[in-house]
Amino acid sequence: MRRNDTRRRDFGRTRRCAAALALAALALLATACGKEGSPPVKGPQPDQLPVYQVDTGFQLPDSPTWRKAKNRGHLVVGVKEDQPYLGEKDPASGLYSGFDIEIARMMSASLGFDPKTIVFRTVASANRETALQNGQIDYYVGTYTINDLRKRQVGFAGPYYIAGQSLLVRAKDTDIDGPQDLDGKKVCSAAGSTPLQRIEREYPKAVAVAYDTYSICVDNLLSLQVDAVTTDDTILMGYAAKVPTELKVVGKPFSKEPYGIGVPRGDNALRFALDDALVAHEKNGDWKKAYDATLGLSGVPAPPPPPVDRYPAG
Repeated sequence: MRRNDTRRRDFGRTRRCAAALALAALALLATACGKEGSPPVKGPQPDQLPVYQVDTGFQLPDSPTWRKAKNRGHLVVGVKEDQPYLGEKDPASGLYSGFDIEIARMMSASLGFDPKTIVFRTVASANRETALQNGQIDYYVGTYTINDLRKRQVGFAGPYYIAGQSLLVRAKDTDIDGPQDLDGKKVCSAAGSTPLQRIEREYPKAVAVAYDTYSICVDNLLSLQVDAVTTDDTILMGYAAKVPTELKVVGKPFSKEPYGIGVPRGDNALRFALDDALVAHEKNGDWKKAYDATLGLSGVPAPPPPPVDRYPAG
């Protein structure tokens, strides 16, 4: 009985420690752009971000989305809020930061809108197509993989980055080194995401767990409720860089994820204008400056930007 009591106490202590780690991670994520006097924060610094020149003479009358935004006076852009160095919202200030946020801002400038006027709207992966179809947002920038199925529902400018699906595990875990080790393991990803669908389709012996956001998945990983989190390596690198003593990315990427800017399907004028804007910002150095100041903080150097796929209207 004493041995069993000891085991129960050890188990309880482990769970409490794990929960404390989860809370610490969440607190760390919540301190982006910390207040004066707080410890230094690993995150984009405003004075290191590019300044994008607004094309004040830009006109796009053939785009109903652009015309609506022009009448409104600003763009409404769908993004993520829980992806370090990509799309992250500071709960204290309400400000968004990250590489995807910078892509959204440089597109705004090219479309003739001051990036400071953008209204960012957090939209979960499962709701992206609906938000674009219903006109709730003008375009979407949030680790949005271009694929043929989605092209039937929305349009895509880009790609502006190529990622790959990978796995995030606890730092001391030695059981998982790639998708081949997932049999019987609880693997968490965002509901409606391409990574979740790939796990369910290609690794059916894994136990897929879905939540609305990756931050909940990471919380459950730290509190020992799941064994791994899977999504694009860019997202996972950001989480691992926030708490490197607790989390690590393992194995090699096992997919190719071209990130695009989602637009309403049929608004080809807007899609082609965003394609042109991406090419221009890649050529003038804005793209690399934005990467270095955001996603580059995870320790991975900027790759060459991918060629834009200006696919025909249809």
